[in-house]
Formats: sequence, structure tokens, C-alpha cells
Amino acid sequence: MGSSKLPVLLLPHPLILLPTARLTLPISRSLADAILSLLDDSDAVLAAIPLPAPDSPSEITYGTAARIARLVRPRNQSSPTQPYLLSLHGVERIRFPSPIQIDQLDILPIHNVVYSSSDGIPSRDTVEAFKHAALVLLDRLAKDSLQPQRKDDWLRVAAIVEDISEQRAAWMADVLVAAVSSQYPDRLAFLAATDVEDRLRRATELFVKQSSIQEVSKKIASAVDESFSRQQKEYFLRQQLAAIQRELHSLQSSPASVGPGFGTGGATSELDDDDQADADDLADLRRKIEALNVNSEERKVGVREWRRLKRIPQGSVENGVIRSYLEWLTSMPWPSNSTTTPIDVLKDPSFLTRARAQLDADHYGLDQIKRRLMEYLAVVRLRAIADTAQTQAQGDTPSTDASLGVIPTPSKKSKGVKGPILLFVGPPGTGKTSLGQSIAKALGRPFQRISLGGVRDEAEIRGHRRTYVASGPGSIVQALRKAGRNDPVILLDEVDKVGHSNFHGDPAAALLEVLDPEQNHSFNDHYINVPVDLSQVLFICTSNTLDTISAPLLDRCEVVELSGYTYDEKLHIAKRFLLPKQINANGLSDSQLMLTDDALLHVATMYTREAGVRSLERAIGAVVRFKAVEWAEWLDKENDAARGEGDAKRNENGNEKQDGNTNETVVGNEWRATVEPHELEKILGIPRWDGEERDREEKRGVVYGLVVTGMGEGGILPVESTALPGTGRLKLTGSLGDVIKESGEIALSWVKTHAFELGITAGRGVDPLKVPDVIDVHLHLPAGAQKKDGPSAGIAMICAFVSLLSGACVPKDIAMTGEITLRGRVTPVGGIRMKVLGAHRAQIRKVILPWANRKDVEHDVALEVRREMQFFFVRTIDEALEAAFGRGALGWRKETVLLESRL
Repeated sequence: MGSSKLPVLLLPHPLILLPTARLTLPISRSLADAILSLLDDSDAVLAAIPLPAPDSPSEITYGTAARIARLVRPRNQSSPTQPYLLSLHGVERIRFPSPIQIDQLDILPIHNVVYSSSDGIPSRDTVEAFKHAALVLLDRLAKDSLQPQRKDDWLRVAAIVEDISEQRAAWMADVLVAAVSSQYPDRLAFLAATDVEDRLRRATELFVKQSSIQEVSKKIASAVDESFSRQQKEYFLRQQLAAIQRELHSLQSSPASVGPGFGTGGATSELDDDDQADADDLADLRRKIEALNVNSEERKVGVREWRRLKRIPQGSVENGVIRSYLEWLTSMPWPSNSTTTPIDVLKDPSFLTRARAQLDADHYGLDQIKRRLMEYLAVVRLRAIADTAQTQAQGDTPSTDASLGVIPTPSKKSKGVKGPILLFVGPPGTGKTSLGQSIAKALGRPFQRISLGGVRDEAEIRGHRRTYVASGPGSIVQALRKAGRNDPVILLDEVDKVGHSNFHGDPAAALLEVLDPEQNHSFNDHYINVPVDLSQVLFICTSNTLDTISAPLLDRCEVVELSGYTYDEKLHIAKRFLLPKQINANGLSDSQLMLTDDALLHVATMYTREAGVRSLERAIGAVVRFKAVEWAEWLDKENDAARGEGDAKRNENGNEKQDGNTNETVVGNEWRATVEPHELEKILGIPRWDGEERDREEKRGVVYGLVVTGMGEGGILPVESTALPGTGRLKLTGSLGDVIKESGEIALSWVKTHAFELGITAGRGVDPLKVPDVIDVHLHLPAGAQKKDGPSAGIAMICAFVSLLSGACVPKDIAMTGEITLRGRVTPVGGIRMKVLGAHRAQIRKVILPWANRKDVEHDVALEVRREMQFFFVRTIDEALEAAFGRGALGWRKETVLLESRL
């Protein structure tokens, strides 16, 4: 590649000059004067570079070396409006060693350029693909050309392409791409292709794309011409088809008088008599409408639409629309045709016991959720027993004669127990969706799942109005139809990812009526347009966070948090659910594979780091598949040995080789089913988590705080501080938000105020950052690529500053969280359960928390975790410092009051 300096001309967007192409563009007078000075040289060459699009980066790295072919002056040189015309001829691709920026179009700056090398020879396959795509495009252009001369030109170019050599293929690609009209990004990408192989490949893709565009454009043009005649043909053919079907029906219904094989003598099929099947469907629709409750809204609407259906001709479009509506209306679980849980099941004394056993069998832990569901099931059972007793009492009461003037009061039908609206909030993989299925099994109800992730249209919830083409009911009505009952368990999955208000409506607002127990007894779907009772439906919503859920929608839900599992819970889940599931899925049995508790714990701690168990299940699945491969190979070897293949010498050599490459899982001829922790690295590779949280160090200015990640996973994060010469300022780094930066400033202000009491300074009112030496304090939170914000790092920042300025160190097995105030108070923070679990995983033994979060620890943290950790609940910063550094470690100066005696 050669390099030189060339004047740079910026081509207006969207002009692009390719090598071998010619381009004419208007230029200003000042630019023309600059170019005239270049024409004095015998070799007037400049660099023509395309102007980037307005929405793309303004840096330019490539262009075309162009020779000035012509510069035409305007006829009236005194007129400033008439521009000069400049003609350029592309010579060769160039690139700039470093990106350049040009803001003005009327200048010719000089820049270093590098000429791209085009000496390479492309492969034969690439050239053949290029020729094929080029010939197809040229043939299409020749066929679509209206001018004979233009058609002959394309055919001559095609003949040249057929005979082109491999060395000249790249040149021909430049010629064709410049001649064919294509989009600006495609031409720009082709210009940037300096490699010959890449250039031909891009040209091939561009030709294939352009051929498709030409073909589609031709089809659209021909389809528009035929659209009017097609409608007339369709109407005529439909009339003929109806007449033929009537004649065939009359022949089939007549006696078979023309001999065997004709009339009704042949074999029949349910697909032959379409008219009879259609009549049966209509009769079925009528029976369903008649089965609806008299004077009910759904029956009135069904009768009205049925009468409209009978008046409209069968071949019309409106007939199909009304018929589809009636099919949806009659397939809904209305009170007349819906079934509920049998009363005998609810009255069974073992109903609650079986339900609790079902929940325990499907999920480990989750006691709070199970307790809430058992409360609901107990209310359902008691309500059903009370309604049955009331009905029997009314049946035993003797009827009163109406002639005596007493009219018996009809008994009111029980509305049942309104289902709660539960909202499961937690990180992914904590069992929110599967818990809904387990609830449906325990209740003996059908289960339907509705995924709300990415829903942006209100009509997907409420349905489309019947005025639109291809309209249909919403997802709620579709779930009721699939369930076939008016009391199913409906899971609204990912409710936090519903789209917000836009021109399609607000799906979140449409859910307000669905999830309101006081309103959903008359839910109105836009398509059905009949009130639907959803009060007996048990709605379960799942979400990963509460931040994106609107406040009115959140107010209608009963929030139940699933914060994540401890390692002990993960171990039980893996043994009871995940490992048997993977063993069964991979064709093994329990006797052929067994993972020890230490191995499962090693997988959970060193290969997965999440609140849920999805990654744990994938890791266990990888172990099981690895053992499945070894089991299959071991069986093959056993079968070969049993058949006695090969002579004894070959068997001896094979045994010697096998002894040299002994597998840890096969000892001799015996299969070893147990997987130990030291074997996991061979199966799963190097652990993803090497336990850096446990390799902590006790160092001045370093304190460990508790954090919660975006997915709800808790952990510890070191708060590092250091002193350096400066001007007494505070520097904060680590992708910190505004709130956490303010916490750092509050912490330093408090430390400065109480520096004398802490023994940092020798007198009151002395700034520890300026006496004895002027220093800056740099506070850093590692993992700088992750955004961090929130007030919960206040205690950790104060302890870091005190440790840095006083020289005392905080033990490495202590972690803390809490918000601070300038008055020295410690206020509560959120995410306590996730933070405590993260500290437990990192083998933290002492945790400092705000006093107001004591109830969160006692209510949410498991007892086995609390037994292994020591908690310090503090109200003030003084108590936090004493808990962190230890009693007497800081040498507090007691405040003494000096009294001056005057007589």
C-alpha cells in the first residue's frame, strides 16, 4: 500500500463516488477557485469522500481517489446563484490512517491517505457466485427495460461478465455497482470493502438483493393491473361453484337408479357433504344458544345475532363474521354451562391436607406463600360447606301455600369466594411460574398462562372491536374458553414488562379492571361485548421488580416476595427436584448416577451465582449429560468384551492401553456412579466464581458493604478509600449515581464534624483533610461497569473514612448497610433479605443493620441463616462505629464541659 497527501473534497449526502465511476456535482465559486489551482498540475487528483448521514458518526476513514475530468464555468459568471459543475472520475480506493472530521464543504484540506491494495486474486467459488448474481440481475434489467437500446446495453454487459477473468472480477464489480441503482448504506459498505474477496462477496449480496427488489416490483405492478378483473372472476366462479354443489347434492340425495358406482352407492366421507356438516354446525350453535340462561345478557345477544345470521346470505363476508362471533359467545364458560369444583371434593376432610402435600411436593420452602394459599383454600371449603347447609335447610322447610297470601322467597345463588389477586415478585428462576401450576393442581382447577411481556396494545387484553377486520377477543377471554370453567387459575406472567401508554392504548390500565375484585365480576371484552364474570378466577401475577408497575395496578395486588434461595435451600431443591428431573430426561436411572451433597454444593457455590435455580439446573444437566456419554461408552465396551471380538493378543494390548488411560469414573470393569467435587472441573470447566468475596483482606480504609444487583441477587461490595496529596477534596468513582454520591458527601461531612471526638484531629474545628497535611480522599466502589445508586452505603462510607483517617481497620468478616443523616441517625433501607443471603454466601459472620430493619430480619430471613450469623442493629452512627471497629478501638474523646469560676 502506498501513501501520499491529497486534497480532500467532501461529497454532499447521499453522493458516493466508486472507482471506475464518473460523477458530476455542482460546487461553489470558492471551491472552484481552489480546484482551478489543482488543474495546473499534470496529475490533478483529489480524495472524494462521502458525507456521513446526519444520524451517523461524523468521523471519516475511507473514500476514493478521483481524477478531475472537467470543471465547467457557469454562463453568467457574475451571477452568484449559478454554480460550477465538477466532473470526477474514480480511480482507486483510499483510506485515512486516522479518522478525520470536516465541517465545511467549501474547503480542500490536505490529509495523508493510504492507497488500498487490489493485487489479490479472489477464489474461484467467490467469482462464480459473483458472475451468477450479476447475470441474473442483468437479465432482469434487460427484460424490464422499455427502451430497446437500453436492453441491448445490458445484454452486452452480461456478455462481458461471462468472459471476465478472475483478475478483472473486482474491477467489474466496481463497474456494475456504480451502474446499478442501490441504497446508500449498501454502496457505502461496498466502498469500505478494501479486500478483493470481501468486495466480490458484498457485490454478490447487493445484486441478489436488487434482483429480489426488481422481481417484487414487477409482481406488484402486474398484480395491480389484474386486481379489478380478479374480483369479477371470483364472483362469477363462486356462483358457478354454488350451482354445481346444489346439483351434486340433489344427485346424492336421489335414489341410486343408474347402477352401481353412481349416486349414493359409492363410499361416503364426512368431508364430502359440506352442506350437511355446515347444517350440523348451525344446529349445534342453536342448541348452545338455547341452553343459555333465560333473560341473561349473553342469551339476548346470542338470539339477536342468530336472527341476523339467518337473514344474511351464506356467501357474504358478514355471515362469516357473525358466525365466528357466535362460536366464541357460545364456547364461553357462562353460569349455565360451566362446571366448578365438586362439593364432595371440598367437603372431604383431607382436602386441606392433600393441598398442603401437593404444595410441599412441588416446592421446597416458600412458607409464606403456602400459608396464604392455605388460608384461601380453607375459606373456600368453609364457604362451600355453609352454602350446602343453607340449601339443605331451605329444602327441609315446608312450602307455604300461595293462597294464604305468603309468597316464598327464592333462595339466592351463592357467588362463591372472590379469588385473591396475588403478585409474586422475585428474581428469575425462583419458581414464580411453576408455583402457579402447583396452585392449580392443589385446587383441582385448570391452569392457563398469559404472557404479558412486550404487550403494547390494549386490545390484546380487552379484545378488538368487531368493526375491525380479523378482530378477536382478548387474552383473558381466550384463556377462559380454553379452561372451560369460570374459576380457573390464570397466571399473568411478566406483568412488569407490559408496555406503557402509547397510541395503541395503555395495556396496564386495561389490567386494572381485570385485577380489581370489586369490578371484575362484570369484565367487558370489546369483542364479546357481554359482561364476563371474573370474580371466581384466581389471578396470579409474576414480576421481577415493582419499579415498572403502575401504582394503581400495584394497589390492587397482594404482593408476595420471593427473594431467592439460600445454599441450603438450593441443595434440597437440587436433590429433590433438579437432579431426578435431569436423570430422567437424559435416559439414566438413579442407580447409574449420584451426586454427593458436597458436589451439589460445589456446583451451587462455584459455578452458579443467582437468586434462582435455573443456572443450577443447567449445570446439573451438563454433569448428567457428561455421565450419560460415559455410561454409553462403558456399555459399548462391555458389549464388545461380551461378544469376544478380537484375539487374545489384541485384548491384552487393549487392556494395556486402557490401564495407561484410566478413567476416574470407570475402575476396572466396574461403573462408578458417584460424582465427587474434584471431578467437576473436568466436567464443567474452570469455576466461574473463584470465591473472591471470601478472599477478603483487612486493610486500612477498606470496608465491606451489602448490595442488591438488578436481578435481585444480594452480595457484598468493598468500599475502598485512599488518601493522596491534594487540596482537601473528595473524589468519588465507580459509576455512581447522584444519591450515592450525596451519601459520600454526607459521610465525609459527619467525619469532619466529629474528627476531634474520634481522635483524628488534635483540636475542634480542624479539618482532617488539611491538617497536618493537605490531602484528597478518593472513594471507589469496584465493578465500575455496573451502575450503582441508593443511600444504603452510608454506614460503609463513614467506616471507610474513619478507618482511613484514624488508622483503625474493620475486620474482614463484617459487612454493613444503612442510610445515614447529618444528625448521626441510621435510617432503614430495603432489600434486607437479599443482602443478608448474599453476606451468608460470602461467609460473612457479622452484619450491621439499621434498628428499624430488625423486623425484616426476623420475618424474612431463615432461622438457619440467623443462627450462623451475628446481627448488630444500630440506631446511631456512634453505635455503628462501635460495632464495626469494636469497643474501645477508636479512643473516643468524651465531651467535657469546662466551667470558669468568677467571684
